Amino acid sequence: MTDRRTEILTGAARVIARQGVRGLRVADLAAEAGVSTALVYYHFKDRAGILRHALAFIGDRADRYTAAETEQGPDASTRPPGPRQLLERTLLLEFQDLPEVRENSTAWGELRAHSVFDPELREELAAAGTAWAAEVAGHLAELCPAAPPGAVRAAAERLTALLEGLSVRWLSGLLPLAHARNLVREAIGVEAGRLGSDLDAN
Repeated sequence: MTDRRTEILTGAARVIARQGVRGLRVADLAAEAGVSTALVYYHFKDRAGILRHALAFIGDRADRYTAAETEQGPDASTRPPGPRQLLERTLLLEFQDLPEVRENSTAWGELRAHSVFDPELREELAAAGTAWAAEVAGHLAELCPAAPPGAVRAAAERLTALLEGLSVRWLSGLLPLAHARNLVREAIGVEAGRLGSDLDAN
């Protein structure tokens, strides 16, 4: 991706997070990114193209900060993380009080809400949601290897749906960050217990 495209998409995420999808104006986006409106149209053709590429950019950026945290790993003096720790890390990385994480989560929520009334983004959102649930299901399957695949997938869907709801409450100031994180940990325990995991062994 060229630097200009990256600057425009970074600006799009910022404007969507701040003003919502309906508040996204190409002139505002161009000013945010420090480029001309002609350059925005050159790269993305129209507003729908901006939204589609912004959605992909936001998803990729979330993958990057998640992967960066995961790759840091534990200190050499500690054991490698087990399946439970990996699952918690994957989910709790969405609850970091960092500007990029807040912006990403807010913009994602705005795009998701927009798709209720405008179906243009539904296919991309559905694909991203499916991939997210599959990642969580993979961790759950490692944690609970004897659980039926269908039950694992359902648990992953419940956990990711819960996380999205808690994220909205946290970002809105309705839920303290520590409490949101504790609720996610408790939900992991409930789902793992239903799937037959011995949590003390993980």
